[in-house]
Amino acid sequence: MASTDARTATGVNGPTRARIDAKTLREDRWWLYPLATFVVFASFIVYATWRAFAGSHFYASPYLSPFYSPCLTDACAKAGADDFGTPLGWWSLSPALIILIFPLGFRMTCYYYRKAYYRAFWLSPPACAVAEPHGKYTGETRFPLILQNIHRYFWYAAVVVALILSYDAILAFRDEDGEWGHMGLGTVLMLANVALIWLYTLSCHSCRHITGGRLRHFSKHPVRYKMWTFVSKLNARHGSYAWYSLFSVAIVDFYVYLLATGAFDDPRFF
Repeated sequence: MASTDARTATGVNGPTRARIDAKTLREDRWWLYPLATFVVFASFIVYATWRAFAGSHFYASPYLSPFYSPCLTDACAKAGADDFGTPLGWWSLSPALIILIFPLGFRMTCYYYRKAYYRAFWLSPPACAVAEPHGKYTGETRFPLILQNIHRYFWYAAVVVALILSYDAILAFRDEDGEWGHMGLGTVLMLANVALIWLYTLSCHSCRHITGGRLRHFSKHPVRYKMWTFVSKLNARHGSYAWYSLFSVAIVDFYVYLLATGAFDDPRFF
């Protein structure tokens, strides 16, 4: 009976796992990476949750927080941030709660972020050559992790969000009266943010598959091959773009918050 149990065991007790009682034989500080990921990612979640539910101080003309773009409720009209109208004017909660589901869904199902939070939050496993504490492993075959398979569809939504944020960055060249020719520190931050958002979106594994997947002969599809090659080069740094864009989104939102609360005036270049 014992031998049968050993053969059918899963997870850390599986028959293909090394018979080592120690959690790991590694002597380096392997725990630093998952710990840093946990602290940074958890801090962003706390900050983003606060800002998303706040429902205020999201617009300081001409800058709109990326957490609230596009702004589609009556609260947006009151703030002067209704460039796309108010088709969801009946919504009484924070406008961000309608929008954030799309970029958040894209990031939460991202292949790179899966690795990051699987290790840092679920310890599955916490690092290479370190035993995980779970008794069995089902991967992404059951609820809720099976929902990770809709990542490609969130990628399409992320492209739309990136286009809207690009439009917001263009509008950031206006002044408070809507006249063109303004450029302040907020304009620079929004341009940097949208550039990082595009790098993160286009370097996605799903984008790489969409541009070059299911092709038998690249020679017969030279345009798609060039697109696939370009995306593949970006994909090599997908993890870096994921973190950079996460920071840039938070920085722009916080900058808009400071301007909206009157903490200081936006420095202008012209």
